[in-house]
Amino acid sequence: MNATVLVLNQDYQPLSICSVQRSMKLLFLEKAELLHDDPEKELSTTRTSYQYPSVIRLRNYIRIPYTKVVLSRRNIMRRDKFSCQYCAKKSDLTIDHVLPKSRGGKDQWENLVTACEKCNVKKGSKTPQEAQMPLKRKPYRPIPITFFREYNGNVQDPWKPYLYMA
Repeated sequence: MNATVLVLNQDYQPLSICSVQRSMKLLFLEKAELLHDDPEKELSTTRTSYQYPSVIRLRNYIRIPYTKVVLSRRNIMRRDKFSCQYCAKKSDLTIDHVLPKSRGGKDQWENLVTACEKCNVKKGSKTPQEAQMPLKRKPYRPIPITFFREYNGNVQDPWKPYLYMA
């Protein structure tokens, strides 16, 4: 029962991902409805069997202010797919300022990239152009749906229409 369930708001917008246990509580309390189940699995008690949830939708709309993805080392690496944005290496990773802090570069999504230690030292306090080290991909501020899509690298098929992947 350590699987995950996609939780949708009343308007079918993705809200979160929760455990099967949490989703069953929401279903039993009639706070949510089952949209998709996993036909290969079922939950059983001594008296009854229940469908194994994959996608649920809340019955009441939850108003959430515009959410932003938190700027953190882990989220920068997630955005950059855990690879150096200069040489594509996937080990010894650090965070690099595209415009160095010594030149007024800020700690913001559009100025931070994942870099391996070797590239970070080689670039030093130069811009990528000055160091002749072009970026593989321009840094950007991710949107929350991006992080839903890449949750554990494993998106269940029933989730795809709700995550705009189908």
